[in-house]
Formats: sequence, structure tokens, C-alpha cells
Amino acid sequence: MVENSAAAPGSASARPGILLIDKPQGHTSHDAVARVRRLAGTRKVGHAGTLDPMATGLLVLGTRSSTRLLTFIVGLDKEYTATIRLGEATSTDDAEGEVTERADQAVVAAVDDDAIIAAIRPLTGDIEQVPSTVSAIKVGGKRAYALAREGIEVELKSRAVTVSAFDVLAIRRDGAAVDVDVRVVCSSGTYIRALARDLGASLGVGGHLTALRRTRIGPFDVADASTIDDLDVETALLHPADVAKRLFGALELTEQEAVDLGHGKRLDRDLPAGHTGPIAAVAPDGRLVGLVERRGGSLKSVVNFPAEEPA
Repeated sequence: MVENSAAAPGSASARPGILLIDKPQGHTSHDAVARVRRLAGTRKVGHAGTLDPMATGLLVLGTRSSTRLLTFIVGLDKEYTATIRLGEATSTDDAEGEVTERADQAVVAAVDDDAIIAAIRPLTGDIEQVPSTVSAIKVGGKRAYALAREGIEVELKSRAVTVSAFDVLAIRRDGAAVDVDVRVVCSSGTYIRALARDLGASLGVGGHLTALRRTRIGPFDVADASTIDDLDVETALLHPADVAKRLFGALELTEQEAVDLGHGKRLDRDLPAGHTGPIAAVAPDGRLVGLVERRGGSLKSVVNFPAEEPA
């Protein structure tokens, strides 16, 4: 990305860090990124997974060199609360699409609470899921949603996902529709819209998503997030070393080891007992030097972070 060298008044002078944002309904994820770019005075802002405009909740953004951490956050498990409407199917599997199927009111009324809970069980655990046709998955180099807008019929292949929790919080009945409030904990790449669609299909009445809120990504909770309107970048930025230690644990370096690692040298030392995979290498002054992992008999950096970045 091309960086904007002028920092906005009251910004954090574009220092590297991670931001937790609570996205409001009706805003795109790009709206949030654009706002942070302006406030932080840099174009180098990235995200660890978007939310649809209809959805609310947690976005994890990174500024400057901390965008390198986002790669490791994207694949973390996620938690949502959602409302599934049974009795109607839509073209997008959510409330923004056109109704394509509406079940008879008597048929919907005959679907009791026990039947809903029973139909959820097969959608829990390790499952094969066909993503929504308006997903961002690429087909022949184009996004599925772009092809759908062009009227091109797309057949997406199923993919393995894990739904570790699919809990019913409430069931509300109003005429021809049944609204089911749920909590879902799932692996990255799971489509909650597709769960709504498949639940409705299995009950024979159709279903779609009417509300979605992402409440957690890995260890990051929406309760700790800032709203777009109240965002103060300087105070909201999480230090990259604190985030990396939270994700990977910490390897405390000496001054010389920090210099050597910054120059691409390997470190001749052991990882903490029982640790596998990357670990955050932290300098004595608290700076994140890099993420290292064992390669052969020494530790090698897999991601480096610059000692200084211009404001």
C-alpha cells in the first residue's frame, strides 16, 4: 500500500498497532478501514476479515507493520449471535435478498421447538457446508457475489468447516414466521447465512438470516472494541507486542539477540518447554522484533517487524 505521510490531528501518528472496532449496521467494512486511514494518517491499514453491511460487531484492523499480524488472526475461530427466520428463503440467504420461497403458515406453525433443536444437531460439529452464492469466494477469478449480480448461476463446492457450538437462545413466533435467536462458535470460513439456509431447508420451510453480530475473533472480544463514532486511534491501538504475546506467547530477547534477529540472523537457543509453532520475540524495551520458530537446531524469524517507522 502507498502510505500517506500526513497524520490527522489527534491521531496516533500512524504508529503500528491493532484496533478492535465495533462496526454498526449499514456500514461496510471498507467504511471502517477508510475512517481509520484518515484518523491514523496512513493508507497502510488492513483487516482480519470483513463483515457484510447488514452485520454488526467485531472488526480487527491493523496499522502499518502490524498488518503483518493480521494473517495470523484471520484463521482464528469466531463467535456470533444471530437471528434465523424460518418460513422464508431469500436469494442471498439473508434479509437483503428477495424472497424466493415462502412456506404456508400452517406448515411453519407445525414446526415445534423440539424439531428446530433436532434439526440444528446435524449442523453442529465437523460438517460439509456449501457457501452462499453471494459469498466472496472466487470462481474462475471472479467473486461469487459479482457473478450472481450478473445473473450467472454459480455452483460452489462444499467445504469442511467446524461448528463447535450452535445454541438456541430463544424461539419467537409471529404469524407466518418463526425467529430463532442463536449463538454460533465456528471455524474461520463458516457462513452463518448458509447455516440459516440449511436449517430452513432441513425443516422444509426455508430460512434466512435477519440479524448477525460477531462478538469474538480468537481472544479478541467485541466488549473491548471502540465504535466508529467514538474512535480515538491513539488510545485504542493495542501494542503489537502485547497482541503477539497474546496470540503466540513470548520469548524475551537480550539486546544483542534483538539486533541479530533484526539483521536476519538465527538464534541459538531453545523455545519454552512444550511450545510449538511461532512465538513472539520481544526486545528488552518491549518492542516486537519478530515471530520466530524452530528450524533445525536454531530459531529463525518467519516475520520481522521494523525497529522504527517514519510517522
